[in-house]
Amino acid sequence: MTVVEAVTSSAAAVLIVDDEPGMCWALGHILKRSGIVSLAATSGGEALRLAERERFSLAFIDAKLPDAEWRELARRIRKANPGIPIVLVSGYFYGDDPEVLQAAAAGIINGFLSKPFRHDEVRALARAALVP
Repeated sequence: MTVVEAVTSSAAAVLIVDDEPGMCWALGHILKRSGIVSLAATSGGEALRLAERERFSLAFIDAKLPDAEWRELARRIRKANPGIPIVLVSGYFYGDDPEVLQAAAAGIINGFLSKPFRHDEVRALARAALVP
């Protein structure tokens, strides 16, 4: 397990969780260009360790991780960081998929980002979550 992008704990604002390092880099790069600091994890286990150690203002979670089921991971991250908005990122599901809609209605996720994503979509979701 590797932290793709490390930042100081006081600066961590957004948690990015994806088993593809390139996806972590892409999301992190888009956020960085918008002045938003991120920390990335390439597994569910690593994400939970970070969530228990750091305070995050937002999390982007990939829907297909080899070591974690996304709904349970979202619940556990939120338990470690109460109130954190969580955006599900997926190339498998669609925004109108019944599982996604059900998770949103249940408050498990606060948003959805489809792969491939556009930069403006990432920035809009981040701004909406990070602006008080």
